[in-house]
Amino acid sequence: MATLGNRRNGGNARKRLWCAIPVSCAVLIIISFTFIFNLGYKHRAVTPEVMITPMASPSMGSPPPPLVVDRCSGRYIYVHDLPGRFNSDMISSCRTLSKWTDMCPFVSNAGLGPRLNNAEGVFYGAEWYATNQFALELIFHNRMKQYECLTTNSSLASAIFVPFYAGLDIGRYLWGYNTSVRDATSRDLIRWLKSRPEWSTMGGRDHFMVAGRITWDFRRLTDDEDDWGSKLLVIPEGKNMTVLVIESSPWHKNDFGIPYPTYFHPSKDSEVQQWQERMRRIRRPWLFSFAGAPRPNITDSIRNEIIGQCRQSRRCKLLECDKGRSKCHSPSSVMGMFQRSIFCLQPQGDSYTRRSTFDAMVAGCVPVFFHPGSAYAQYVWHLPRNHSEYSVLISEDEVRDGKVRIEEVLERFGKKDVMAMREEVIRMIPRLVYADPRTRLETTNDAFDVTVEGVIQRVKDIKGGRVPDFSEQESWKYALTGRGGEHEWDHFFNRTTQ
Repeated sequence: MATLGNRRNGGNARKRLWCAIPVSCAVLIIISFTFIFNLGYKHRAVTPEVMITPMASPSMGSPPPPLVVDRCSGRYIYVHDLPGRFNSDMISSCRTLSKWTDMCPFVSNAGLGPRLNNAEGVFYGAEWYATNQFALELIFHNRMKQYECLTTNSSLASAIFVPFYAGLDIGRYLWGYNTSVRDATSRDLIRWLKSRPEWSTMGGRDHFMVAGRITWDFRRLTDDEDDWGSKLLVIPEGKNMTVLVIESSPWHKNDFGIPYPTYFHPSKDSEVQQWQERMRRIRRPWLFSFAGAPRPNITDSIRNEIIGQCRQSRRCKLLECDKGRSKCHSPSSVMGMFQRSIFCLQPQGDSYTRRSTFDAMVAGCVPVFFHPGSAYAQYVWHLPRNHSEYSVLISEDEVRDGKVRIEEVLERFGKKDVMAMREEVIRMIPRLVYADPRTRLETTNDAFDVTVEGVIQRVKDIKGGRVPDFSEQESWKYALTGRGGEHEWDHFFNRTTQ
């Protein structure tokens, strides 16, 4: 009986053991899965650092401490926390920002302005806004808030951002105010910056800011009341900083041109790619087009000649901007014309550059320039150095003197050449637009990313002593070197325009 009982007890024990094994395994699997999941979740949340632990062999005993790879090394940016009078207070008082335009609608949506509808079928998706060309400071600042490598430790920073809305500030005082008023906020900013320990490290040479107007609005040379603009970029402290403007000076080395804001502000990589494909497939019945008005007060302007030649051609589409309620103020009308054109004419406006250039390229239209100052001596971080890859240059002197017909010049380009230029323009679109500042693109570098890379490299070169200390004359020569040889473009520029 005892033997039989033992056998039964042994059998029951074995049954219990066999039943316990799967349960133990299941518990082990659940614990392991939970650990791995939590580890992975933590690693996804850790930015900008990724921890790598070397494998340990049995003979090593305890594994060594994890190695830390800093993905933001060399890319950190410190942002000054400026008093509100230098930025946010201006937005709160948006009705005072312009004498001619109510800027309040344009500072909405983080600086993008009102959303555009697609009633005419010109736009694709919901990432289109009626963006004002002078809203870049607000867009850039809000975009900086999404930058992945911000730091609160200025000693780690590769560059220091100053979120001063210089363009919005001077826009309030350009007409009807004396020089003291025009300079007041800028001088107040300099005093504030010089009181900070971050400034003393390099005297401001590692600082950068966005002044979202053309450089000439900040380069007043005298204190004459009739002289234009402020002195922000000519005072010593202003010269030390890297200043990003929508049009830079060919004669100075501290300001850099970055793209005008356009109407397109994607929030996803797919939106950029879909728009590029759309621009590749769209039918373009017009050989060339022009949107603009004459400049009768500018004696050297060739706009009358351009408008005249366009009117005489059956292959040109003209959008005149000076007659009644012009469609030039309609984003869908302008973008619709550019999308249906192969070449878009971009002569000088009130200054060298035009926002229209970037609207046209976003529409996949090959820009035609008449002066190298309109692009080639401007956007050195965003446009190819070989300008013939994406654009055409026709001398404005030859147009003015009646030596060339624009249509005849453009007709000489073969189909393969035109396709290659258009493809280059379409390929460039991501680096010419500013993504929605409320989001962050995953893999696509936009105009903001390209700009930040350029600034960081410039500060690195300054720290390494690799930025040449050009005199004004040498800066002039350096900026105007064309592909055809040294000083190829000198004759285009007039030194008196500095």
